[in-house]
Amino acid sequence: MAIIPRWMRLRVPRPRTFLYFMNLRTGVEMISFSMLFNKVTGFFGLLAVLTGLRLSPLQLSMYIYSVGALVLLAILAPHIRKQTPFHCLALAWLYLFDTIINTAFTAAFAITWFIAVSADHNNSGIPKGAPGSSTIDDTAGFTSPQYNASKVDVVVSPAKGLTKGQDAVAIAAASAAAAASSGQNPSLGQGVGIEEGIPSLILVLIMTLIRVYFILIVMSYARQVLRQSINSPSSTKLHLHTDGAGDSIADNPFAVGSPQGEGWKGQVGRIMVKVGKSYWLGGQADEDWVKGLDGRFKTTKSSGGPPGTVERERRARSGTGPPTPSPNLGKL
Repeated sequence: MAIIPRWMRLRVPRPRTFLYFMNLRTGVEMISFSMLFNKVTGFFGLLAVLTGLRLSPLQLSMYIYSVGALVLLAILAPHIRKQTPFHCLALAWLYLFDTIINTAFTAAFAITWFIAVSADHNNSGIPKGAPGSSTIDDTAGFTSPQYNASKVDVVVSPAKGLTKGQDAVAIAAASAAAAASSGQNPSLGQGVGIEEGIPSLILVLIMTLIRVYFILIVMSYARQVLRQSINSPSSTKLHLHTDGAGDSIADNPFAVGSPQGEGWKGQVGRIMVKVGKSYWLGGQADEDWVKGLDGRFKTTKSSGGPPGTVERERRARSGTGPPTPSPNLGKL
């Protein structure tokens, strides 16, 4: 099997700061806070069901998931400051799965919305097969109108009889563009190209890229906490895993027989570390916290005198210096 050169291997980015001026822990706390606000909407969405609001299965499942994620976040978030390896690692996986699920829900909503815009442009209804089409059809306000008219002409004529007044008749007329597009099937491509479709799509992509950056921050902090729990007990263990090759794998903190490997937490921890093991436990430990920890066990002496001063002092203390000069050496 051919060995891929190290410089050709894909490496997941491992940021050391959040937005280049805050530490990772502060960044993870801010990200968790934003996720908290995002998931609270699911709780209020379920409360709307009590008022008689009809939800599509897609929308209902999204609200139920948001409440479940809110409960997990409330359990894991307090351990960010405590730097508990299991909970920080679980928080990283939770945010990763939450981003994937939210992206899927957003994509489904965006597809249906653009189809609804296309349907309105073509004076037709939303296809029933679109995800969440029933809810959008009921709440959008411009789909499946009772009277499909682009222009209304009012014709007034005197009323008959002795009573004074006028009769008004409203005559609806469709515009030329609406009449030309009437009867066409709505499509996603047409909806994206109408009005503000492309700017909306660009905004969705930008928000998705921000979520990807947040994933890297949360995962990098979890990796830092995980490796810190591995290397902090002894300096010997630290040098064993950081002074060697860059591709060495550190010990699994959730291994069977270790304090953190007991019970169901140990089993779940081993599963979480097994997926992406080279990221969580591998690589060269070049983080600042490792350098700071390693510096505790190294002493550096600086000499302010001429070269050789420290060596002469060492020999003088150990008795291995040059022999004492003869007393008659200075006499002529």
